[in-house]
Amino acid sequence: MDTIYFDLDGTLTDPKPGITRSIQYALQRLDHPTMPTEDELTWCIGPPLRTSFVRLLGGDHSADRAVALYRERFSDVGLYENRVYDGISEVLTTLRASGHRLFVATSKAHVFADRIIDHFGLRHHFERVFGAELDGTRVEKSHLLEYALKETSVDPAKTLMIGDRSHDMIGAKNNGMKGIGVLYGYGSRDELLEAGAQHVCATPAAILDCIP
Repeated sequence: MDTIYFDLDGTLTDPKPGITRSIQYALQRLDHPTMPTEDELTWCIGPPLRTSFVRLLGGDHSADRAVALYRERFSDVGLYENRVYDGISEVLTTLRASGHRLFVATSKAHVFADRIIDHFGLRHHFERVFGAELDGTRVEKSHLLEYALKETSVDPAKTLMIGDRSHDMIGAKNNGMKGIGVLYGYGSRDELLEAGAQHVCATPAAILDCIP
């Protein structure tokens, strides 16, 4: 593969505390009758945020307000309740040294994704960070990858999407790309394989074994 797109949450970094606590903050501000624990909210890591709030709230009547409240906390605090997975920097360094072009492709708003990439010193590995707009444009992975492929002028048949959730694999398949799933994030082996993953990797280092 000449070009590789990496998901952010659950693939490059573990964002669980920041995401789940910011969701709890939004639910609390909305006086939601029940308060899920951080562990009960891990399914929200990866998919578009508004979609998760629709499911949590039982409809879309307050979803936009929930997203705005989430961002109140996430933009100042939750953004940094995060860590780079052990071994990721070494994997990225090796891939770059091998001549691969690397990009980030995340459903997270790019204004937040850019700050996270810079905060953890990962910027030099990537040519560009692709993310959604704050208004929800390109929040779906299929649309995001379609846009990223056009912007980078690469052949989808020579590109790879690496991510931890089904929508990463579905987005890749819908754009004629191959997908590799990672098991150290928040998706299961069955979820990834059923969504079309060519391989699944238990550790960051195992990614290197799946890339020609």
